[in-house]
Parts: sequence; structure tokens; C-alpha cells
Amino acid sequence: MLARMMASVAFAACFLAPCGQVVSAAPALPYRVADRISASDGGWDFATLDAANGKLYIARSNAITVVNLATHAVTNKLATAQRAHAVLVLDGGKTIAETDGATGQLRFIAAADGAVLAQVDTGSKPDAAFLDPATGLVAVMNAGEGSIALVDPASHQLAGKIAIGTALEFGVADGKGGAFVNLEDAAMIARVDLRARRESGRIALPGCEGPTGLALVAGGTRLISACANGVALVVDAASGKTLATLPIGQDPDAVLVDAARGLAFIPCGGSGTLVEISIADPDHIAVIGSIPTQIGAKTGAIDPRDGRLYLPTATLAKPEPGAKRGKPLPGSFVVLVLAPGA
Repeated sequence: MLARMMASVAFAACFLAPCGQVVSAAPALPYRVADRISASDGGWDFATLDAANGKLYIARSNAITVVNLATHAVTNKLATAQRAHAVLVLDGGKTIAETDGATGQLRFIAAADGAVLAQVDTGSKPDAAFLDPATGLVAVMNAGEGSIALVDPASHQLAGKIAIGTALEFGVADGKGGAFVNLEDAAMIARVDLRARRESGRIALPGCEGPTGLALVAGGTRLISACANGVALVVDAASGKTLATLPIGQDPDAVLVDAARGLAFIPCGGSGTLVEISIADPDHIAVIGSIPTQIGAKTGAIDPRDGRLYLPTATLAKPEPGAKRGKPLPGSFVVLVLAPGA
């Protein structure tokens, strides 16, 4: 284990050496797969953790799945869905909002019994979403039409749209009424003014192909963008300057942040690895480990109470011609539980 961690740090340092950067990294905690929670068959996308109520929500191809974190009891189908992509926790956990890719809707659902409370048409292929704390609006990334839909979660009404014009991936709020959104086709990050309902600029991502996962760290001063070509870029949020290029694995789809422990993680489904990153020093964000997981584990969520990570995945068949990933094999869906300090 120690040798693996030292090798990972050395690899990161060598990768960055041509840029003249000096990387300092703290020792990595020995994370490992401590458990596996089985659930019903079906595809999956983003996972969301409700720490206050001890629940893990997983957006599935045909349902919203819920895991009780204390007992590991699984509710395979809290509510039906049609290509669900993201689940948000609202009202202290009483309500969830789900982006329904096939219907083009943001659906509000009662967490207690799965009853559909409201459905709002947002646009073509809604994917990632976030709740903006400054405006109180839910921002939905309409990947099919290159727009951001803004929805009032209190009135269940569409409050407006922001045209971006290219394929949108993950977005994050800055807490001040602004946001950053990965543009997958353009290899850029869009700056968005949610109050003014407009795009306010773009940040270039040199050397990044197909940016997907995105996180705002270090008190809102740094962005980490995961790219499809085996790297992640660390960007100064104010200037847009790329500060570091980090080696990761293949097919990442999320950047998970554990601010309390000064860590970020990038699950890489194509490599079956979870890349561990130190974010404690904003000027020296660096890879400090690569943890074996399972092929297909590309999204997940962190429990801030104990630092455990939950990564949904399944055993994948060989991809069909032209397909990015293979289909999950029957009976193989699990949630990997990774524990720190074990």
C-alpha cells in the first residue's frame, strides 16, 4: 500500500515536471473497498448523499434508488424514472428533485413515499443540476440543447433559461449568484451569471478533451475539471489560468469533494480507479493516490460525517461497436463503499 501511494505521488510529480511546477502532497489515507451493497439491475448516473437523513440517492435509467446508510437497506424504486441523471435533496430531505432525461423534465418527488409532486418542462435531455444558494433556484443543464433552465423549487415554475449553445456537463454554484459549467464539446468552462440570466465569459481548458466532472474547491478559489483524456485541470477561478495538469484515469464523470479532510476524488470508470487529490494547499493541489475500485465506477458521493465514499457500478459487457461503454450484466449492480483509514 505504501509503495503504491509513493508511486502515485512520484508519477504526479513527473507528469508536472515539464511545466516547472513543484508539487507538495500530504500522505494519503489508506482508502479501500470495505463493502458492497447490491441493488436491482439498470443503468445509473449521478449519486447524491443526504447526510442529515442518512440516505444515498442514485439516479437510475428506470428509477430512483435509495440506500439507507445505517442499515444498507435498499429501496430499488422510490419512484419510476426515464433516464434519470441527477437527484437533488431539498426541504431538509423532505423533497427530492430529479432530472428526467427522456421526458425533458425536472420532477419534484416526496422523499417519504415517492409521490410525484410536480413536473416542470426544462428542455432537451436535462442532465446535471444544482441548487443555487444565492438565488434559491435549481439550475438544470439541458445537454441536448445547450441551455441552463432555472426552476423555482417553491412554486415549481420555470424561472428562465440561459442559452450557452454547446453540450453541457457538470455545473457548480459559486454561492454568490454565479456558476461554472463544463462545456464538453468546446473543452471550456462557461462562467454564468444566474441573477442576470446570462453567460458572462469562458475559461479555456488547454490539453483537456471532453470535460465532464467539475468542482469548486479551496474556498471557491480553484476549479478542478476532469477530462476524458486521462487528465484533470486545476484552474484559478478568478483569472481562468490553468495552474496544474493532474494525471487521472479514463472515463471520469465526477469530482467529489471532502472539504473537511482537504481531499477531492475523481472516480474513473474506464480504469476502475479512484484518484485521490490533496486540496489542502490551494497552490499545490496534487494527486496523492490511486485506489482500485471497479470498471464502470465513474460517479459517486461522499458522506461528510465519516469520509466514506459510495460509488455505483456494475460488471459491464464488452461495448458494442460505436458505444462508449458496455451494458451492465444482469445481477451485477452494486454500490462500492470505500472507507478511509481502514
